[in-house]
Amino acid sequence: MMDRTISSFLQQLIVEKGFSRNTADAYRNDLGQFWTFLQAQTNDDSHKDANDENGSESESSKGSFTWATVDIEVLNKYIQDLRIRKRYRDTTTARKVASIKSFFGFLSENSIIAEDPTGPLRSPRIARVSPKFLSEEEVALLLESAYKSGSNDGQRDAVIMELLYATGLRSGELVSLNLEDVDLSEACIRCRGKGSNERIVYLDSKALEKLGRYLRESRIALLGHNRAESALFVNQKGERLSRQWVWVILKTCAQKAGIEQDISPNVLRHSFATHLLQSGASLGQVQKLLGHSSISITRVYAHLTEGSVKKN
Repeated sequence: MMDRTISSFLQQLIVEKGFSRNTADAYRNDLGQFWTFLQAQTNDDSHKDANDENGSESESSKGSFTWATVDIEVLNKYIQDLRIRKRYRDTTTARKVASIKSFFGFLSENSIIAEDPTGPLRSPRIARVSPKFLSEEEVALLLESAYKSGSNDGQRDAVIMELLYATGLRSGELVSLNLEDVDLSEACIRCRGKGSNERIVYLDSKALEKLGRYLRESRIALLGHNRAESALFVNQKGERLSRQWVWVILKTCAQKAGIEQDISPNVLRHSFATHLLQSGASLGQVQKLLGHSSISITRVYAHLTEGSVKKN
């Protein structure tokens, strides 16, 4: 059973901070695992106390547990458990540490605890890895292969890849698009990014032409009798396409195109950003197009030579 305080924290993430359900679920998993660990530690301590020579009943022997009893020693013990016993990678451990820090910040802000114990908690150092991306030739090969299909779902798949590369949309942003978000006359799309932040992305002439054709032909055919569906991209049942299916589409098309690199929506997003920077765009411009909250996030594309990237 999930602790009520964790549930309140997750609700705040969704309602007040606008986090997506997927992000909230990741926090739920991380904090639920930590909560289970703490319960196990409390039970272990209770068992030890019950066997003490004096037989006195300590606080822990009652099986009581509150967030206020968590200290840096317990936190470090948990991190050690993640890294040594469970053998989690540093990236996974770092994410779980970040979840715990956010949660205890919430507890402190709401006076549930007197002092936040996570201040001195250290997170594993993560080596910065340059994003994987396709060359312009590989992108052209991928799109060319996709457009060869004459089927309605094949044309949809090609348009999906065209938009991912032409706009840098995240897969979640792509599948959440509705018809009302598309303005063909202005050659733009309104998308909702992380934290419910909205931004406008513009289409080049090719992406605009292909999207218009999809709307006039393939989408209508895929909808069938389900004409009330508002989703921009639909499956063969006329229902909204899922993020998981977008991954399947990309991997299938990459195989057909003979591209050996493991491909995902993020690879096309990274390709979009990389090629823009190589063409002379500034980090600030790419930050805005990608919907990054901070330019420090955009700096991950520093795999390019510093001389070719403008600061603003």
